[in-house]
Amino acid sequence: MSNDITLVQLMATGADNSPALSAPDLEPLDFAGLRSLQLDTVAELNARGIGRDDRVAIVLPNGPMMAASFICIACGATTAPLNPAYRQEEFEFYLEDLNARALIVERGSESPAIDAARAKGVEILFIDRHADDPAGKFHFCDQPGDAKAALPGLAQASDVALILHTSGTTSRPKIVPLSHANLSQSANNIQQSLGLTQTDCCMNIMPLFHIHGLVAAILASLGAGGSTYCTPGFSALAFFSWLDDAAPTWYTAVPTMHQAILQRSSRNLDVIKRRPLRFIRSCSSALPTQVMAAVESCFNVPVIEAYAMTESAHQMTSNPLPPKKRKPGTVGIAAGPEVAVMDDAGNILAAGETGEVVIRGPNVTSGYENNPKANAENFTHGWFRTGDQGVMDEDGYLTITGRLKEIINRAGEKISPREIDDVLMDHPAVEQVVTFAMPHEKLGEEVAAAVVLRQDMNADEQELRAFVASRIAGFKVPKKILLLDEIPKGATGKLQRIGLARTLGLGG
Repeated sequence: MSNDITLVQLMATGADNSPALSAPDLEPLDFAGLRSLQLDTVAELNARGIGRDDRVAIVLPNGPMMAASFICIACGATTAPLNPAYRQEEFEFYLEDLNARALIVERGSESPAIDAARAKGVEILFIDRHADDPAGKFHFCDQPGDAKAALPGLAQASDVALILHTSGTTSRPKIVPLSHANLSQSANNIQQSLGLTQTDCCMNIMPLFHIHGLVAAILASLGAGGSTYCTPGFSALAFFSWLDDAAPTWYTAVPTMHQAILQRSSRNLDVIKRRPLRFIRSCSSALPTQVMAAVESCFNVPVIEAYAMTESAHQMTSNPLPPKKRKPGTVGIAAGPEVAVMDDAGNILAAGETGEVVIRGPNVTSGYENNPKANAENFTHGWFRTGDQGVMDEDGYLTITGRLKEIINRAGEKISPREIDDVLMDHPAVEQVVTFAMPHEKLGEEVAAAVVLRQDMNADEQELRAFVASRIAGFKVPKKILLLDEIPKGATGKLQRIGLARTLGLGG
């Protein structure tokens, strides 16, 4: 099958009576029902004057209705899922920046997105489900008028299916348009990396306003003819009861989620034994090798670390499944697009040389929307510059050494915060760590770290600094180590380095 396909074509694989979407306490929606819902949704949108190229913002809680609305609305319009936790002013910014034609919310919703849409003159469409509907099935609550869509019918492969904003912390977020072809290609890349088939079930705990959950957990699974169990969002407390209910073959998550799951695993060993997984996937930020080893030991399955970003419609590299070699500490080999390492002048570097990771391929966005400056800076000779610093070994396995904007510049000495993270994670009392730059009057930047200790274990700043000093050069030792109950995280559960000094009151 050509990968230059639409989401309608991507969903054609699943058998009619096979489950596509399931959820706690609901009957599953089979593929026949999902495909029918896709066509019905496009017709309903067209009857309301909404068609291809019209932007539809979606603000729904995590779960099967969010998954289904994304899959179905994208078949006839451009989806823009937004974080339900935003405040009204944030919704107003995004609705205007997206030039949203309509907003989808659940009937009875009290989301500030509704007031934002009214303030911006954006049409509001309420959806709901009947009590006996299967997981994900929804209907429009209002009756259509006599509007006609400018571009009715099903989307084409080149149409934009999904628009997301980059999660930039230092500048205005950039708009990333992703076509049906981009998303379908990425879904197929993930299917191939993980050997997904119609017998696989992914338990989704990732937020569905983010590329990770949308593509890896939803599109890759359904595109293989398998199913996705849609939880209402991550909860370490509920994780093992969902695992027992869903009997999935895999789940995908960010490292902080894996750590939270580990903390509750000892009291749920019976569930782990009763519901064996095929593998576990980790993505969206660096997985400490210590955490990877602990998760593998706990679940007795391989942990597959991958590397991804919004601009590539998610996956770029992945460690392969056994019997091929996994290399802990690396993000694996190219798994879809071409991947290389480039110097500042645009030259591709040899194995073992450190530079900026670059990618190109049919899953990569064609460019940021209305942002020629960003496109000029981020595309070189057809390669997309990821902003990550890395090095590739002789076998093609990529190690990310840091985010270029996160590299600490201490009086001209360039320090990778990841290196200090790795050292501190080896201390027996350390549960979590994030190293970051804090302002310094004379040096420009100095090294700082935020640490969460393991329960019932103790260590003070002096002990931790001495531990680091025994292992790496003195100029890399954190000048300040803050002991916290919890490290601030972003909306998707990732630990944030940029801006952390300011958040923690260390200037900046």
